[in-house]
Amino acid sequence: MKYVNPVIHADYSDPDVIRVGDDFYMVASSFNHVPGVPVLHSKNLVEWRIINYVLPKLPFERFNSVQHGCGAWAPSIRYRNGKFYCLIPFPDEGIYVSETDDIYGKWSPLRALVVGEGLEDPCPIWADGKCYVVFAFAKSRAGINSQLAIFETDEELTRADNQYTVFYDGHDISPKIEGPKFYKRGKYFYILAPAGGVKTGWQVALRSTDIYGPYETKIILTQGDTEINGPHQGALVDLDDDGERWAFLHFQDKGAYGRVVHLQPAVWRDGWIYCGDVGDDNLPGSPVAEGEYPVDIQTGYALEPSDEFDGEKLSLMWQTPANPLSSWYSFKNGLKLNCVYYGKNALSDMPQLFMQKIPYANFSVKAKCRLNLVNDGDEAGFVIFGREYAYICVVRRDGRNYLEIRKGAVGGETDETLCQSQPYDDKFVTFQTSAKYEDRNKLSFKFTFGGSAFTHKFYARAGVWTGAKMGIYARANCESEGSATFKFFRVVCTDNRVSKN
Repeated sequence: MKYVNPVIHADYSDPDVIRVGDDFYMVASSFNHVPGVPVLHSKNLVEWRIINYVLPKLPFERFNSVQHGCGAWAPSIRYRNGKFYCLIPFPDEGIYVSETDDIYGKWSPLRALVVGEGLEDPCPIWADGKCYVVFAFAKSRAGINSQLAIFETDEELTRADNQYTVFYDGHDISPKIEGPKFYKRGKYFYILAPAGGVKTGWQVALRSTDIYGPYETKIILTQGDTEINGPHQGALVDLDDDGERWAFLHFQDKGAYGRVVHLQPAVWRDGWIYCGDVGDDNLPGSPVAEGEYPVDIQTGYALEPSDEFDGEKLSLMWQTPANPLSSWYSFKNGLKLNCVYYGKNALSDMPQLFMQKIPYANFSVKAKCRLNLVNDGDEAGFVIFGREYAYICVVRRDGRNYLEIRKGAVGGETDETLCQSQPYDDKFVTFQTSAKYEDRNKLSFKFTFGGSAFTHKFYARAGVWTGAKMGIYARANCESEGSATFKFFRVVCTDNRVSKN
């Protein structure tokens, strides 16, 4: 069976993957978006479904408001003695850990391993009755990068040494090295890590017989002649208990689409792992465009962005950019979004945005909504959100509802109205958009109101460390009983109808 890369065409940045029996589990970055640290499941490394989140909310008070690009960075997941451990770095707070014996159930509250700024990308390994955690440094907080360090903890990851040891300096041969993942095979400790930067870098492998080094270095995957820039941070995973069959998953930065996930074959030669399409033993591999399923099984698992809002809770696809409040929404003949007071004009820092990742290269969306806008300033809409964003909405003004299309930018104070307001007297509105791939860094959207000529074309931009997102909202500029009840959010993949060239 053939698969085509990327296996996940959505923004699951910094993926880490493990195998437990016949099951594969992935975690990824979520930054300031809540719930945090998604958990995905697969049987074959190609088809994935989202099953849980590690964090129902971010346990720091400042995340009750929007903190773009902060939050949960590059987690790792490991399984030991019947328990799953997830190490999560918060670049302004430190490295924390959560655990569970039921990956579908609740994870434990976060506990701190190391408190401090600028520590990122932790990954544990157990050896000699201890647990060792490798990590990197975020230059924006720590003032340094291109180095890797280790600290020690007990085997249950309950306490850590106060000191860490910098054991690898990559400034000369592995600049900007980060995202390290620990492995042990035979007599060697291995660390796989990206170097060279997110958009133009490569994968390196380090190996040593001593956990503190010195480490040999080899480049194992580069872009080569392919269109897969990076290729960046990821995870090496074994396919069976024999330890002879392996695969590698990594992300590619794809602009507004975010950091999409690719699957590469991996092979051991002379004590080194090589990933992708490998020719000469002494040269790195290059990313493959397609390949054979690593595990010969099909499940039909998929990340389904559509939602009929016919249950009593939100689909796992939805996140908010800050810790949510129960007063924001309820389920009553659909998803009822209350017109919650928000005192600013720009959508940039509004917490009650209900958003999803961009799911396909080309797609269309319809979101039907019943309007109950009561006070002037009550508003409901559909948004494509990033560092620059645009949205279509119905707003109540001077006792009447109006259609509008607006745009804004993160950090801006006022959003600009792009089209002249039009009166709108229907109780229902269907927000519509169609998205088209133009090149890796260019994703265009065309907004329309169900059947109306009221349209606008908009080029999406990535968010802060994320891809663009799409979503819905309701808000007010005073205390209000207004609301908007969304009846459905339907997404249709149109990749087969639109040329990607």
